[in-house]
Parts: sequence; structure tokens; C-alpha cells
Amino acid sequence: MKRYVYINDNESSHELYCDNRISNRKYTVLNFLPKNLWEQFSRFMNQYFLLIACLQLWSLITPVNPASTWGPLIFIFAVSASKEAWDDYNRYLSDKKANEKLVWVVRQGIRKHIQAQDIHVGNIVWLRENDEVPCDLVLIGTSDPQGLCYVETAALDGETDLKTRVIPSACMGIDFELLHKIKGVIECPNPDKDITRFDANLRLFPPFIDNDVCPLTIKNTILQSCYLRNTEWACGVAVYTGNETKLGMSRGIPEPKLTAMDAMIDKLTGAIFVFQIVVVMVLGIAGNVWKDTEARKQWYVQYPIEGPWYELLVIPLRFELLCSIMIPISIKVSLDLVKSLYAKFIDWDTEMIDYETGIPSHATNTAISEDLGQVEYIMTDKTGTLTENRMIFRRCCISGVFYGNESGDALKDTKLLNAVAGSSPDVVQFLTVMAICNTVVPIKSKTGAISYKAQSQDEDALVNAAAQLHMVYANKTANILEIRFNGSVIKYEVLEILEFTSDRKRMSVVVKDCQNGKIVLLSKGADEAILPYAYVGQQTRTFIEAVEQYAQLGLRTLCLACRELREDEYQEWSLLFKEASSTLVDREWRIAEVCQRLEHDFEVLGVTAIEDRLQDGVPETIETLRKAGINFWMLTGDKQNTAIQIALSCNFISPEPKGQLLLIDGKTEDEVCRSLERVLLTMRITSSEPKDVAFVVDGWALEIALKHYRKAFTELAILSRTAICCRVTPSQKAQLVELLKSCDYRTLAIGDGGNDVRMIQQADIGVGISGREGLQAARAADYSIGKFRFLKRLILVHGRYSYNRTAFLSQYSFYKSLVICFIQIFFSFISGVSGTSLFNSVSLMAYNVFYTSVPVLVSVLDKDLSEGTVMQHPQILFYCQAGRLLNPSTFAGWFGRSLFHAIVVFVITIHAYAYEKSEMEELSMVALSGCIWLQAFVVALETNSFTILQHLAIWGNLVAFYVINWIFSAIPASGMYTIMFRLCRQLSYWITMSVSFTLSVF
Repeated sequence: MKRYVYINDNESSHELYCDNRISNRKYTVLNFLPKNLWEQFSRFMNQYFLLIACLQLWSLITPVNPASTWGPLIFIFAVSASKEAWDDYNRYLSDKKANEKLVWVVRQGIRKHIQAQDIHVGNIVWLRENDEVPCDLVLIGTSDPQGLCYVETAALDGETDLKTRVIPSACMGIDFELLHKIKGVIECPNPDKDITRFDANLRLFPPFIDNDVCPLTIKNTILQSCYLRNTEWACGVAVYTGNETKLGMSRGIPEPKLTAMDAMIDKLTGAIFVFQIVVVMVLGIAGNVWKDTEARKQWYVQYPIEGPWYELLVIPLRFELLCSIMIPISIKVSLDLVKSLYAKFIDWDTEMIDYETGIPSHATNTAISEDLGQVEYIMTDKTGTLTENRMIFRRCCISGVFYGNESGDALKDTKLLNAVAGSSPDVVQFLTVMAICNTVVPIKSKTGAISYKAQSQDEDALVNAAAQLHMVYANKTANILEIRFNGSVIKYEVLEILEFTSDRKRMSVVVKDCQNGKIVLLSKGADEAILPYAYVGQQTRTFIEAVEQYAQLGLRTLCLACRELREDEYQEWSLLFKEASSTLVDREWRIAEVCQRLEHDFEVLGVTAIEDRLQDGVPETIETLRKAGINFWMLTGDKQNTAIQIALSCNFISPEPKGQLLLIDGKTEDEVCRSLERVLLTMRITSSEPKDVAFVVDGWALEIALKHYRKAFTELAILSRTAICCRVTPSQKAQLVELLKSCDYRTLAIGDGGNDVRMIQQADIGVGISGREGLQAARAADYSIGKFRFLKRLILVHGRYSYNRTAFLSQYSFYKSLVICFIQIFFSFISGVSGTSLFNSVSLMAYNVFYTSVPVLVSVLDKDLSEGTVMQHPQILFYCQAGRLLNPSTFAGWFGRSLFHAIVVFVITIHAYAYEKSEMEELSMVALSGCIWLQAFVVALETNSFTILQHLAIWGNLVAFYVINWIFSAIPASGMYTIMFRLCRQLSYWITMSVSFTLSVF
């Protein structure tokens, strides 16, 4: 499907396409209540509590006032709805600000100020320097004579470097005044969210160009939310507006991640629900039996001789309502609240601030902090994650001659400097490719100094190294490049740019030497993308040795090559390239096919070696986390030897003889199968030995293994603690994460670039590094940190504390509900199994929401061990990884404790009032005070750092309980004497029970 955008036609597109109004709101005023309620009641627990609340409206069966359930239910729903409403209101304000922003648009040939929301497809929009782009535009004019402009895309893809954009060739040379009157049509695909592609065609109407089709790419666009920089003005045609922009299509709420602890809580909730049904059935049958045998004998029980058809259901339904508090209604709100606090603790941690850049850590996802304490596998990128991503040109090999091997710095190698001074043809050609085979833009300052704007650190390192060797990329005017070398000026005309892709693994430029008219293809890329395509007869063994030697040193390598083209060969190929570039279907594949026709028979010129240093603290961090039982996999696009050397230097794997590397390679299915079986056999044998065994696999073999031998590779993944995956694509990174998740491992993926986003989103926990490649990974991640070394503190401190606290809080929530429910059940046996409630409605409503809330919040600050102890003894994390603090066994312990404590409270309550005729209200208060007293002691025993603040909170909670109950029970009584008498009596019982409960706990 495609759309036709008519340029500067104010009427034709208004009805076909939407305007530029942005709406990120989830609700409207009219649909908020029904939509929010529908979302809340789509959860099973909410449906359950709604059913219970509705049953309590049936006066025949309800043992308490319906307010005891409706009150907490409405309160909890109101809290959730208020949060959703507040978030949606903030989105509305943000949309309103963007929609009402004033922009310049051409209407009837005149520039006018209008609101951004009134822009329509086909309008010409004018931008000034530092303006934000209001919609997706196809450039048609800029203030630069060559049609260039610079945009900052950080808000779109997180990359902080400026990008160059250029107007289509069809618009070159159009006068500034004529841009107001330009007419034409743009044929483009329907809106999509791919910010890296825009396959379209432009056709201008006479008198500009008579129906000449001009292909458009993403280089000819500036997208919504980018900023125009270093350019006086630019104008473009709106092709996508409103929520149909690429950014608008990319927006959306990510799917919530279910933590291992959440899954366990769901299972425990299900078990409690089954237990509840069993209890209700048993008590319901017993109640009906007692009613038909004993109850009818009692003079005060007046049952009708013949009841309604549903009579047998009355008592079971009463017990269902009584036992409904087994599942605490407040657990979700409590967990959401404390998890938000855990996330804030990460944001507030001053020890996780990168003081070099001033970047703090940040938790984007507030719901999965406890999963950090259960991580078993870490999948990490290499460049920019383990390394600094600061590329420094170190060595090179030119025509078989090695430079920089002795000094370690080719730029200071006298032999190379002499070759440059003597204008050695091989060296000059090599430096020329370094200088101009790129997408770098030279920027000249007022003082005459030249700086470079590069989209990759590798290109920046190569261009700056060439400049230091006197091959200076000085200027770019339209398609003319100006190179200065040893006092002379050399000009090249750029005919075509064959951009880098992850499939081709190389980039090329076709240039024409303005001095002699020769057309030359210049290429650079990975060794496997250049060396196999050398012309027949060229010896490439020296270059292969150079690549291996540099990789052994942990350096990144690129091979440089060139090929002279005949005029007719280029013209024939150019027609094919133009045809492929203008197709709207499978354009990327067609272009790659055409590029392959040109990129062959290379004359390989040499090899460059670039150093990318390790970040500070990386080896120590990996060693500590490995001691904590966490396995590491390195997923990188680099070559095998480079990745292995980096892995050795950062304690990823141990050197021989303690460590052993097993290689999985091959280009065919049979070769990969044999290699995989050999490695798997070795792994099985050595799995019982104290030896550090790791396997290494490249992208080609990995593709075959995942497609044809997935079961064997999965077994290998389970057996291996360490893996190095080289030459992998972004999709393969995500596949490996999915593979480990399918084995029920908790995975964490960490990276810093856009190629790591899929891996980060696929993992149970995604961590992004705010690095030199931008913020794209950090924005897609659950957590962002400034450096890799902060991962140690994120997992060992924040992850472990969050797991411990959540494990206690979730089980404690069930415990306090089970205690009061068991007391209700015990009371049933002395009330004729009739389903009568011991507690009044106010007490039940306040029990979970108020009386036991303070001890819950106190546990958020609990620390069983100091941070220093945890960091020094990372093996402590084993308990969290194994789920030792929250599992059916530990929950059974809490279940047994709740049963025992309920028996103690009930027995002491009955004995305390056995000698006098007590009112039900007083009996209820004694039992409830016993429950709350036990909550205080349980929290005191289970929490380890029992501070003065916690003491005050717990005792204050008890005092508040007595004050509230005294008000409700004593004030209505007549006379001051009665009030004082009841208060003194309650205090005496409270003191008696204090001693009993203290002894029972111990």
C-alpha cells in the first residue's frame, strides 16, 4: 500500500489523511470510568473481590456489613484510577503544548504562522535553526548552497551526534523564492515505525522538472521531534502527520514483564484459593448438618420448616465471605507501592552516578527490581559496554608493510611518516580511502580549524588519523570533496555512496578524480567482506596475518580496498542502481544485489587497527558477579580473535590451563553439526571438573545451529557458563536471549547502542548504558546506568535487598490475613458453624488498610546485611537466585505460623473472658488487638535492622488501634464511669496478653 502526497495542494489531502494533532492519551473524559474499570476488572483478583463484594450485598448471607469489603475495594480502585488519571492528564498537557506550538507553513504561496496541529499532509513547513520538527518532512530546500542541513536525532533514536540530511537531486538549484510555489507529487509507503528507512519517489511538475522520477531515502527526510542545528533555515513537505509519523507509530506502552516472584505469588494465591474452597465446602456441609440436627432443637433458633431452594447454599456462601480475607485485598497496592520505592532508591543512589558525564542511574521500570537479585545469565555487548567506545588509531598494514608494531602507535612510526613525506603511491592511496570512504562531514570554525562530525567512532578515528598523516579531509561542497595532502589540493566528485549494512558488512563510495577523470570505487569493511573479493592473483596472506595479529592484541580491524571502473561499466551499473533505488518494494534487497555487482575484484590496500580500551572496573565487576554465580555471554559484532582477547582481559574467561576455549565453526550444516557434537561431548565430560570451559561461535555457524540443531545448542547453553558469540546480528542477539529464557533462566541483557535494543527488550531485565553511541539503548531498557561497573551494585545491593524485602512483604501479607481468617474459622465452632463473624465491619475494613499497614512499610528499609558485606561476599546472592526466601516451603512455614498464632490468640481470648459474660464487641477487640500485637512482634523478629523509627512506627500503630477502638466502643456508652472502666479493663487485658504473646512467639 502507498500514498500520494501532492505538494503545496491545500485541499486534496485534507480529507484523505489526518491532521497533525498529536494524542497520546489513553482515556477521554467520557470513557475514563468505564475503560479504567474494565482494565482493572480484567485481572482475576479484582474479579474475585468484586464477586465477594457483590455477594455481601445479599443480606441473607453476609456475616458483616458490606462496607468491610466495598470500602477497601473502592479505596484500592480509587488509588489505581487516580494514578492512571494523573498520568493521562500529564500526557494531555504534553500533547496540548506540542499541538499549540506555532510553526511557519506556506498557504496560497504565503508563509503563515499556524498551530502545529493544523499542519496537513502536503503542506510546506519552514524551520529555523534550533526549531523542533513538528511532523515527518521530505526536505526540498535549505540555506546551504549544497542542500545540506544538520539535525539532532537524540529524541528519536537517542544518538547524540548530528546527522546530515540532504535535499533530493530534483530540488537542487531551485531558487529560494520559487520554493513557495513548488508543485509535485511524492509517492511513498503507508506510515510505519521504521526510522531507518523511507523508500519513496518524488516527481516535480513543470516548470520545475518535467515528470523526472527522483528516488527518496531516509537521508532526504527530517523526522518529527528532531531539531534543526547549524543550519539557518530548511523547508520540507509534510508526508506523515499526527500519530501517523514514524515516532507516533513507534509510541506505545511496552508489555509488562512478569517477575519470577510475581509468578510465584500468583501460584501461592492459587493454592490459597483452592484451600479456601476446601475450607468453605467443609464448613458449609458441617453448618448445614448442625442446622438440621442441633440448631432446630434450640428454642432461640427459629428456622422455617421449609426454606427456599437455595437454603443449602446460604451457610457455604457465608463462609466464602468470611474466608475471602485469606487472599489479602491490599497485597497488590502494597507491592506496587514498595516496588516504586525500590526504583527510587536506585535513582537516589549517589554511588551509581558517573561523575565523568554526570549521568545518574535510573529505573524506568518500577515493577521488576526484585528480579535483579535472581539474575542467572548476563548477555553483554562488547563495544561501548565493556569498552569505552573511544577509538584510537594504533597500527596499520599497507601493501604488506607493518607500521606501529614497535612503537605501538603508527602515527609516530618514523617509517610511515617518511613514506607519507615521500608521497609513496601505496600509502597515499591507503590514506585517501581512510579520508573519504565515509559519511563524515568536515566543519570549519571561524579560526580555520577543521573538526569532523561522524556517525560512528570508527570513521572518526580513521579520518582524524588520516589528517594527522597530512591527508586532510578539508571541505565538502555539494558532491565535491576537497583533500589536502602535503601542500596540494585534490578534488573528488562523489558519484554514489553504497551505505554500510549489517548483511554486506562494508561500505563503498564511487568517486571521480577531478584531475584525471578516473572513476574509482573505494571500499572499507570487515575482513570477510573484503579479502574474499580481492582480484584473482593478489596475495592476501599478509593481510590475513595482519588481521589475526591485530585481533590477538584486542584491536578492531578494517580492510581497505579500491577498484578502478571503466566509464561504460559505471554508466551501465548506475542505471541499475538508480532503478533499484527508486523501487518501493524490497528496495534494500534490490540495492544490496546491485552493489554486489560492483564490489568485486578489489585491490586490497591494507588493514587498519583501532584500539577500544576497556572501561574502568570491568574486570573486577565481572569477576565479582561470576563469584555470585552469574554466567556471562558476550554477544558482539566483532571478529573472533578480537572478542577472545577482550574476554581474556576482562576476566570473562580464564587463560590456559585453567580455562579452555571450544570453537564451533563451519560453513555447512555437516561441518557445524560435527563441531557442535564435539564441543557438546567435551562439555559433558568437563562439566564435573573445576575447569573454566567456554565455547566460541560465529554468526554464520550460530544461524545454522539455531535453525537445524536447536536442541543440541540448547543443551550446550545449559552446560556452559560462558560463551562468546562473534559476528552476530541484532536479531541473533535477541534469539539467544529467548533461547536462555526458554530454559527458565532469568536473563539480563546490557548494551549501549541501537543494535542492542532488541536484545534488551527481549531479556527479563534490560540495562542500557548511556554511552557515546547515544541513549537509544538506555531509553529502551528497564534500567540505565552510566558505566558497566555500576552493574555490580545494581545487582548485589539493590537487586538483593529488593528480593529480600519483597519476599518478606508478600508472605507477611498472606500471614496477617490468614491469622484473622483462622480466628474466624475457630470462632465458627463455638457459634454453631453458622458463619457468624467475630469481628465487626469497621475492624475488618481497617485491619488490612490501616492497622497492619505501618509494619508493612517499615520492612521497606530492612537490611539483613550491610552493603559492604554483600559486595565483599557476592556468594550470598545464591540464596536469591535459588529462590530460597519465597517458595512453597517458606510459604508453608508462614502458613503454619499463622495457624499457630491464630490458635494462641483465640485460646487466650476465650480464657480471658471465660469468667464473665462479655459482649461480642469486647471479645472482638481482644482478638483483634492480639492479632495486631503479633504483627508487631513478627515484623520485629523478621526484620534485621530494627531501628528506633521502626519501633516508633509499630508501637504507634498499636496505640492508634486502641485509640480508634476506644472511640468507637466507649463514646456511645453512657457515663464517664463506664468509659473509664472499659478503658482500664482493656489495658489490663492488654498487659496480660502481652506476656502470653511474647512467650508464644519465642
